[in-house]
Amino acid sequence: MFLYNLTLSRPSGIQCAIYGNFSAPKAQEVVVSRGRILELIRPGDNGRLQIILSTDVFGCIRSLATFRLTGAQRDYIIVGSDSGRIVILDYNKDKNQFVKVHQETFGRSGCRRIVPGQYVAADPKGRACIIGAAEKQKFVYVLNRDSAANLTISSPLEAHKSHNIVFSMCALDCGFDNPIFAAIELDYSDADQDPSGDAAAAAQKHLTYYELDLGLNHVLRKWSDPVDNGANLLIPVPGSGDGPGGVLLCAENFLIYRHQGHEEVRAVLPRREDLSGDRGVLIVSYASHKKKAYSFFLLQSEYGDIYKATLTYEGETVSELKVKYFDTLPPCISLAVLKTGFLFAASETGNHALYQFVGTGEDEDDVESSSATLVQTEDGYTPVFFTPRPLRNLVLVDEMPSLMPLIDMKVANLLDEEIPQIYALTGRGPRSALAVLRPGLAVSELAVSPLPGAPTAVFTLRAHPGDEQDGYIVVSFTNATLVFEIGEEVKETSQSGFLATVATIHTQLLEDGSILQVHAGGLRHIRTDRRINEWRAPGRRSITKAATNSRQVIIALQGGELIYFEMDHMGQLLELAKRDMDGDVSCLDIAPVLQGQLRCKFLAVGGYDSTVRMLSLEDGTQLRPVATQAVNSVPESLLMLHGQAAEEPGSGDAGLFLHVGLANGVLQRTEVDRITGKLSDTRQRFLGTRAPRLTAVYIRGGRSLLALSSRPWLGYADMGKWQFMPLSYEALDHAAVSTWPDGLTWSASLACPTAQCLQLKSAAQWDCWYTAAVLETVKLAVEPVCMADCLCT
Repeated sequence: MFLYNLTLSRPSGIQCAIYGNFSAPKAQEVVVSRGRILELIRPGDNGRLQIILSTDVFGCIRSLATFRLTGAQRDYIIVGSDSGRIVILDYNKDKNQFVKVHQETFGRSGCRRIVPGQYVAADPKGRACIIGAAEKQKFVYVLNRDSAANLTISSPLEAHKSHNIVFSMCALDCGFDNPIFAAIELDYSDADQDPSGDAAAAAQKHLTYYELDLGLNHVLRKWSDPVDNGANLLIPVPGSGDGPGGVLLCAENFLIYRHQGHEEVRAVLPRREDLSGDRGVLIVSYASHKKKAYSFFLLQSEYGDIYKATLTYEGETVSELKVKYFDTLPPCISLAVLKTGFLFAASETGNHALYQFVGTGEDEDDVESSSATLVQTEDGYTPVFFTPRPLRNLVLVDEMPSLMPLIDMKVANLLDEEIPQIYALTGRGPRSALAVLRPGLAVSELAVSPLPGAPTAVFTLRAHPGDEQDGYIVVSFTNATLVFEIGEEVKETSQSGFLATVATIHTQLLEDGSILQVHAGGLRHIRTDRRINEWRAPGRRSITKAATNSRQVIIALQGGELIYFEMDHMGQLLELAKRDMDGDVSCLDIAPVLQGQLRCKFLAVGGYDSTVRMLSLEDGTQLRPVATQAVNSVPESLLMLHGQAAEEPGSGDAGLFLHVGLANGVLQRTEVDRITGKLSDTRQRFLGTRAPRLTAVYIRGGRSLLALSSRPWLGYADMGKWQFMPLSYEALDHAAVSTWPDGLTWSASLACPTAQCLQLKSAAQWDCWYTAAVLETVKLAVEPVCMADCLCT
């Protein structure tokens, strides 16, 4: 039996990262692998990291590479995995998913030492790629186009060599000459036959070139030369007019330029002054920045120090190699330099980070080593020392949370909450921490302010229909209404036109820029010129419920009578229909008017007889029932959302959904037929001991759901699927969204009575069921080993 598994929380550690233009020609994006998860990440305009797509490949991703066909404007992704196949992916922007372009099988599944997948490299001109194993096997594939301009891949060409261990592999920049791939190899055939161990001690690493002859369709071993036995990494150097070509060979304590027919150019790696003499310096990750007139390489050592390497050359002859101390970051698995001036650092331990360049490392006081000043003595080459300093050329912009590595974990309810907390020891060395985790999305508290009484509702309004930010916060009490104006600071105002001596049931910014206030005594229509139009409730009856959008208003009177208003072209609210529901109405809701339409077709009405009814609002059939659904408790709150169906990711606006908050604490989600109004596909979820109070909020530009029960819950569309997550915060009575310049913020009033201003943390955390640092993160002075349970009496 073979089973797939899904974890509550996606992996947070990154194994490799690649930079490219995947969705658009000038898009600056990074694709990362988190074990079995492949993600597309894009920095926003404000520098915040956004996860555009996250998909589970149900396998182990071992390597990634990008390539671009000649004349193309977007990049493809080559994936090396444990599947025994080479897979080429393309990102489909319309469907927001990775599309498998080609999948070729070459070996058995599993992470085996002789099955390729450990190394992947692609020709810079997009003509061929190589996929290699840790030992023996290498396959070269020719990449081309067919008559319909679709990507094609050839049968594999073998470049095997038995008894050969590969330490690193890359593709050289040869212009439009035959593609050449370089590898650091070690032949152990003699050591395998020598029991004394002398042959193993004498084994020598070689730098080998493999050339793909496009004319003969054959791969040949072109050149091989001994290299330093401490060599561990190859970095391709731009060629074909943009540089001298060849490779930078990273070895212990040295950076070496090598190329066929070119003499070795060697420079020492600067080392820390306090580093012991018996410890070497190894390069573990790199990033290159290429321009026609200027290119450089950023190299990171195992201690986290960043070096900037540059070449002085003329034609194809390199005369000098310089290595300069740049900055110090936590050790990284991968580095990526974006053309927008950012550096993405996928850390080995702790949070991943996005940095912005504020300098290019041209300061003269920074330590620099050069091949021209290399001094050799009887004890070896003279080292160059430096002292690490705070960041000078980089500034931290954003972070992505990571618990890697997880040292130990305990589950305990030390805070006496409804759900126990997770206490985890994370990180390594100086980045070690004790993280307190709790299920839900992370929320930060911005401000807390006392209120003069117990509030009954809170609303936010924009001052004008085209505004991107909210202009007012309206707080309702049992016998009064307070209006706060949002500017450089939030302050109370009396110039809004609201009636301040009554409780506000509902507010709405209408299509023409006027504002509607609904209170028990009637409707107050505040026009753009501050004229007031009043509509009084008939007789001695009062308004109990109301639902509105930018063009339609529906109110429910005592006794269950519904009255429907609609805005005409003069901006007047006209009474169009009435209907007696034969019983008091418990809740109402109407969906927003979609672009290009005049009205919403349907009204949802909840009754104390434990039913939910859909009424038509079309001309000639206003308030006529079209569907009825019996529920297992009294509906307390309703909310209709346009959104994507979870079964059809990326399919656009796939339907209308009715959310019902029941008195027994259950949230019910039902699909509404957008033509007939019929109800189908009902799903339920228990949220808490309180009846959910539903509020519309805006997440990533889309209308979403905030449900307030014994704890808050947030429902939103993420990558084509409906996500429903709890918020790591205490119970709220009322809430309203407020969009401010610094991101999504909502103000929530509690029955304490206090008003609290809250903000969701980075959107990069929304895909995590358990989010770190929701409660607290304690930095540790030493690296932890384990945790122990303590019983206190």
